[in-house]
Amino acid sequence: MFVVVSRQTLIDSRFSTVVCAPVYSRRDGLATQVEIGREDGLKHDSSVHCDALVSLPKSALTDYVASLTAPRARALDQALRVALALA
Repeated sequence: MFVVVSRQTLIDSRFSTVVCAPVYSRRDGLATQVEIGREDGLKHDSSVHCDALVSLPKSALTDYVASLTAPRARALDQALRVALALA
């Protein structure tokens, strides 16, 4: 499972890939990981791993599973800033 982290402009463009962060059931408590779970629409607790970003073809992303709550989306933004060493 993956969370799309590309900006909406890229998602809507003709570009064939988007940047995604993998979701794993393993949670290590790192600042680059965001815990997600049932309140986000998942079946079990997991975490988004921002240290393992990948570029995937849009065509491979076929099954919509859930969407993050606003607080989780803010936490994801912060984890991406840490993972990418952004101010």
